[in-house]
Amino acid sequence: MDEKELVIRAKKGDIDAFCILYDNYIRKLFNYAYYKLGNSEDAEDVVQDCMLTAFEQLGKLKNPKAFSSWLFTILYHGCMSAIKEQIKQRNTCDIEDYAFSYNNTVDVEREELKQALNRLSEDDRNIVLLSVVVGLNSKEIAKITGFTAGNVRQRLSRSLSKMKRYLS
Repeated sequence: MDEKELVIRAKKGDIDAFCILYDNYIRKLFNYAYYKLGNSEDAEDVVQDCMLTAFEQLGKLKNPKAFSSWLFTILYHGCMSAIKEQIKQRNTCDIEDYAFSYNNTVDVEREELKQALNRLSEDDRNIVLLSVVVGLNSKEIAKITGFTAGNVRQRLSRSLSKMKRYLS
């Protein structure tokens, strides 16, 4: 069964169809949120909220073919709210509060990738994550970001080149 049919069935209340959609997207959603937020706990929370919102609001989705873009738009807004909350917490906490939360078993390659991503602008980082981590095409990314598909391709190419130079 293709994604469009799953979405149609899920909109009609088929929980199993929604669960299949969940299984198909959970890893991509988590990876996007992880690289956007920088830690797995916040990523898990945002993904959970995203899927709950998607389940509750699925009836409002007009075009079943747009499910992927719609889902990642929900996730993007959830990540932005989480980032605002992270900033708020950092401004109200002591540095000692973070000393014990640091994970000493950080994967070096993952950390280098995060550093390379952080060298990009916010818009370019979103484009890279949506393309490379999530696997969306330039038209789908354009719907989420508001850029044209051509601009998305251009920014993606430049961003990947910049990251490659940094990682070399």
